[in-house]
Amino acid sequence: MKRHIALACGIGLLWGGTALAFLRAAPDVLPVEPSESYRPEKPSPPAMQVEQDRFRDVENSDFPLLQKPLDALSGFPLDKQGRVDWSGALLGGIITPRASLTPGVEQDLLDLDVIMRNTRAMPHVRFSHLAHTRWLTCANCHPNPFPYRAGILRINMADIFRGKHCGMCHDRVAFVTWQSCERCHSVPRSRPPQ
Repeated sequence: MKRHIALACGIGLLWGGTALAFLRAAPDVLPVEPSESYRPEKPSPPAMQVEQDRFRDVENSDFPLLQKPLDALSGFPLDKQGRVDWSGALLGGIITPRASLTPGVEQDLLDLDVIMRNTRAMPHVRFSHLAHTRWLTCANCHPNPFPYRAGILRINMADIFRGKHCGMCHDRVAFVTWQSCERCHSVPRSRPPQ
């Protein structure tokens, strides 16, 4: 328990009250003893298999006929956690998502980066419209949850972790933010004048 309080205080010093509010909102979780298969640094391919099986009906008699996730995903680029890097797969031509169920519809791409500078001590965030419009139409994000005008919405990590703003997709169907800070926080802070 003392370690949890020390951790919360350390995080609070780094990120201020927002981080502590996020920690207060989390339910009490009992510590779990590590098992032989526990690998905190990076999930192994069998961990991906277990993760995929949460969404399939393993009791169905036709289940053995399905292609196994590890077979289907072999050759896909992986991120640093060992999960499929879907953007890398798209850019590498491994997958080609459809813009629509209607044949002949082209995806509207927007090549516009937005730099978010209100990031406290972290590097600034580069939001790439191009990376997102390769998958989604503008209507998926605008006007809700994101207004069309920059600077109106105050985005913070606690809200993202709670499933708001970017967290509507990230940490759910897109890459995990709390293990991949550098994917968003990619713009070095400018040095203060000397």
